[in-house]
Parts: sequence; structure tokens; C-alpha cells
Amino acid sequence: MASPASPPPVPGQDVYGPAGRSAWLTVDWRRHQRWRVVRGQIVNVIDLGPDPAASDGGPPLLFVHGLSGSWQNWLENLPAFARTRRVVAVDLPGFGASPMPRDDRITIPGYASLLAGLLDVLGIPSAVLVGNSMGGFIALELALSAPERVTALVLVASAGLDARAQRPERLLGTLRRAERLIVAGGAMIATHADAVARRARLRQATMHLAVRHPERLPNALMSEQIRQGNGKPGFVAAIDALTDHDIDSRLHAIACPTLVYWGREDRIVPVRDAARFVQLIPGSRAEILEDTGHMAMLERPARFNADVADFLASSARSPAV
Repeated sequence: MASPASPPPVPGQDVYGPAGRSAWLTVDWRRHQRWRVVRGQIVNVIDLGPDPAASDGGPPLLFVHGLSGSWQNWLENLPAFARTRRVVAVDLPGFGASPMPRDDRITIPGYASLLAGLLDVLGIPSAVLVGNSMGGFIALELALSAPERVTALVLVASAGLDARAQRPERLLGTLRRAERLIVAGGAMIATHADAVARRARLRQATMHLAVRHPERLPNALMSEQIRQGNGKPGFVAAIDALTDHDIDSRLHAIACPTLVYWGREDRIVPVRDAARFVQLIPGSRAEILEDTGHMAMLERPARFNADVADFLASSARSPAV
């Protein structure tokens, strides 16, 4: 698939990183943090939204992070969408502040079921799911297993294609044997997140796979990613889950509007997967950003927020959105 032609950028939208002072820095996030029990599992949730008079009436947005992620992956996006819609971001069990599942087992269908349960707990009949990497994989599974709960999908460098074919059995064995050291080492990095973010070489070493230009993103934003993403107990189990669940042959059943969103220089999930998702998901379309890595929502937040808002507006004619 040829890369889609992009319209001329709005001034300020195509800059790399946040433009000006980020809105998230002025939010008292403690007011919006909730502990919720979902099917017996304690989950950390961020839940915020507009004054009723400012609401556009659209369905809520549920943001789902990826491997080694947390709700803070969406810091540059939550305040923007909360002006007109209810927005929810979750720490998946084993990541962020959410503890591991009670049985220490992580699966993609299990995570999808948990999201459905979370929507129940929050009183949300259906939502737009915005998922990055593993979060996109989970969002796809929910759209297939409970399509009535998903009104639209935004897949940001989604994992999920050829999952079992890429299963690294030898690497998984090594990771399992070294799991305690991996978690302990990550926890040490997280403890010193501010210092790591301030030092160019350490920041580059920690974040270069996730973003194209770690040195061009604000220290505060990078510090939050490093602090919340490292040393979490779900890492190895989630890698196992990511490569133990195939979804390719079912994607033709996705019926909701779908935006496939990717950075051309993604070092984790190759941009060629965007074309395959568009081929496999009926009616989907892709947006490819140049000079951007795996986390377009943080790397080019103004562009991302505008593109997603346009997608939701253009999809509003569909009964599902």
C-alpha cells in the first residue's frame, strides 16, 4: 500500500514534541485517579472529562498503553480530548501502578476481558479504543470478542500481526530465568528517572527504541515515561502473551471505523504492518508520520490529537460512533 497523501499541515501541528507548555503539567491528576476493582482485579484508572455544557456528545475514549507502558503514555493527549469527551486511561495489570493479575498470568484475551469489565464498572456502554502497540492488540481483541463495546479504533503502531510466527522461544526462556534481575534493574532506572531524563546518553539508551528523537522531548515528559515504564512485574509475562495469540485471520470481522496510525521510523513494530492492517480490516485507513517512532502520540502530540479528532468527526455519521 502506498503511503497516504497527507493534507498540508496546520502551523504548529508537525513540530516534533509538545509545542509550548504542556497542558498536563497543570492538571491535578490526583483528582482524576481512581482505584477500581474489575472482576476481582485491582486496577489503577484515570478518569476525566468536560463540563457537561462543553461535551460534544460523543462516546468516551479509552486509552490503552503498550508493553512497558502506563497511563502516562497519554499525558499529551488526555487533556486535549477531555475538553469535549470523557476520557479514561488504565494501567494494565502488571504495569504502571496496577498489581499483577491474581494468578500472575497475562493473556491478550484476558486483558481484553478486563477492559470490558472496566467499561461495566465505569458505566460506559461502549467507547472509542485508542491503543498503542500491545494496547492496540488488546483493543483489536475486544473489538472482535465484544464488538458492541467498541465504537471505533485508533491503532497506534499496533502489535498483533504474525504473533506466533515471531515467538522467540529461546529469548523467552532467557527472560524468564533473568526475570528478577530485569525487574530489579528496571526499578533502579525508574527510581532515578529524573536524573536519567536529564542526561543525554542515559535518556538515549533508555528511550531510543520507543521514540525517534529522545533528545528533543521535554525532560518532564521523558521522566514520567522512564519512571512509570521500568521495573514492572508484567514485562516478561506480557512478551509471552504478545507472541501466543494469533489474530490475523479474524481481522476481516472488525466492523467499526478504524484509523491505523504509525511512525515511519518505528524501531519496534515495522511501518509495513500499517499496510497489512489496512488490507485486513475493512474500511480502515492509515496515517503515516515521517521522522516519527513508536509513540506518535508523544512525539507529535498536536498532529496526533488533530488527526484523531478529525477521524472521530468524519466517523460520526456512522451509527457506531
